[in-house]
Amino acid sequence: MSQNQLDEIKKSALNDFEKAQNRVELYNAKVQYLGKTGAFTEIMKSMASMPKDQKPVFGKKVNEVKDLLEKLYVHLESQLEQKEIQFRMQNEKLDLTLPGSQTVMGHLHPIQVVTEEIFKVLSRLGYSLRTGPLIEKDYYNFEALNLPENHPARDMQDTFFVDKTHVLRTHTSPIQVHSLENEKLPLRIMGTGPVFRCDSDISHLPHFHQVEGMCVDENISMADLKGTIAYFIKEFFGRELKTRFRPSFFPFTEPSAEFDCSCPVCKGQGCSMCNNSGWIEIGGAGLINPKVFEHAKVDTSKWQGFAFGFGIERMAIIKYGIEDIRLFPENDLRFLKQFNEQS
Repeated sequence: MSQNQLDEIKKSALNDFEKAQNRVELYNAKVQYLGKTGAFTEIMKSMASMPKDQKPVFGKKVNEVKDLLEKLYVHLESQLEQKEIQFRMQNEKLDLTLPGSQTVMGHLHPIQVVTEEIFKVLSRLGYSLRTGPLIEKDYYNFEALNLPENHPARDMQDTFFVDKTHVLRTHTSPIQVHSLENEKLPLRIMGTGPVFRCDSDISHLPHFHQVEGMCVDENISMADLKGTIAYFIKEFFGRELKTRFRPSFFPFTEPSAEFDCSCPVCKGQGCSMCNNSGWIEIGGAGLINPKVFEHAKVDTSKWQGFAFGFGIERMAIIKYGIEDIRLFPENDLRFLKQFNEQS
């Protein structure tokens, strides 16, 4: 490669750069001369056969030409860009009379809608919100709630252990224990959040949401509990609905009950939602077991309390007539869009 050949390539490159009509043509010219397979790459390869005493001088001239072309490219690209902008501004028109494009707004998930509605009803009774950790100590998830190791009732909450002493919480009841330990009495709280159990079918999920209420005060009785549940059912589903209690067993309450309401769909007449019984099971409740108070060092001679809880997905299923609980976590827009107006 000689100096004359370098000058010819420089002249040709300058000419091609200058005559480019747009940025695409300019870029193609750059690739032709400065690209990986361009003319200057071939020049650098040819220097391998040059005498050693000529390489530094010739190499310096090659670099000078490359620098010149790169600076020219930046300058010309800026000029061509400005021309393109001016051309668009001169030829494009904005019709201010055209209607604007509508922005599609998102909306709350049905689980969040139901959760907030539950909060509103309970807050009118003086309940305030509490949350807790998703990974709980075995002690708070079981033992402090009168579920000692190897207790058969633990089988109902077969779950995911993180290690020997920590578990993904199976219910939101541990929130109640934390509040009893750390807050002053009397208390009216509602705890909520995700819980985890090894269930997965048309009516169960391994990951679902619960809400629990706890009231601790002096002279609390089952009458206070039933009045609270009856008020909640009427406010949430409709004032014409009735409530009933059925005896049950929960280790952390004594006495315990499951509570039902007359079916919101058929108003107690019988339908597929309530299996033609006229009643739908809502959740569990009862007076707080004295052993739970003992774990939290609460004086049972002065304080009594009740607790109740239910699944939020179940409440949404009953409220909206949803047939399969597994629809909630799928994020299928065809399903979620049905709740746009309701949220």
